Amino acid sequence: MSGTDVTAVHGDSCTAICGTCFYHCRLARGQIGQCNARYNHDGKIQPLNYGQLTALALDPVEKKPLKLFYPGKMILSAGSYGCNLHCPFCQNADISQTDSGCVTEYVSPEELAGKAEQLKDRGNIGVAYTYNEPLVCWEYVRDTSNLVHERGMKNVIVTNGCVSSSVLEDVLPYADAMNIDLKGFTKEWYRELKGDLETVKDAIVMCAERCHVELTTLIVPGWNDSEDEMRLLAGWVASVDRNIALHITRFFPRYHMTHVNPTPVHTIYELADTARRYLPNVFPGNC
Repeated sequence: MSGTDVTAVHGDSCTAICGTCFYHCRLARGQIGQCNARYNHDGKIQPLNYGQLTALALDPVEKKPLKLFYPGKMILSAGSYGCNLHCPFCQNADISQTDSGCVTEYVSPEELAGKAEQLKDRGNIGVAYTYNEPLVCWEYVRDTSNLVHERGMKNVIVTNGCVSSSVLEDVLPYADAMNIDLKGFTKEWYRELKGDLETVKDAIVMCAERCHVELTTLIVPGWNDSEDEMRLLAGWVASVDRNIALHITRFFPRYHMTHVNPTPVHTIYELADTARRYLPNVFPGNC
């Protein structure tokens, strides 16, 4: 378990505090955390979803999205279930906002690394951990990505960035690229998503020093679509590294936000123009 997990024993009870993310879930024996993927097993925090894949597909690397990392290549994308955020617009709610009741197939780290190697002749460069929040089972990402590296291939992590520095320390030695969601630049918006802006900012700074990083901001009408917020967001990103690519993407109604209209296309292009005052690599998406 992560070095920040804490266990306390009181008589016959045994509680454990999960150190994977900012929630620091305090879990009784057998209790499952906010992410629906980690639980207290006899006083130790363990993942329920280790190797339990809900999705496996060979994707263009641009779909992650990564624009400046091996463009034109393919990557084997693997997802499980569970997420520590609860975005009302989630595009993959059927796997990220569910629990162990969803349909899965066990694929060991050795099997997944082997599948990636077999697909080299189809342009595959490695494995992307994506679709749900992969770092709620950082152990599987760490174990698999180590084996992928041994085969001379690449690892991509697509994450919301709401994870502890100790988790990042475990996976960053094997990470070649990350796409991190920077969902906006206000604490109020992150509270709505049940996340934490400062945790994400810390993760971006830490990861940008260790691997290739690109960011994605989904623009939701009425929430994070102001020019002032984009100016603050892009200015901060530039202060970390002005060469970080920023993907500004269009919202479509999903999950609990089916009543909200899609983001106007002109809004995406206007916000992209605002971001380009600070960053050279800004890419509109879903337009």
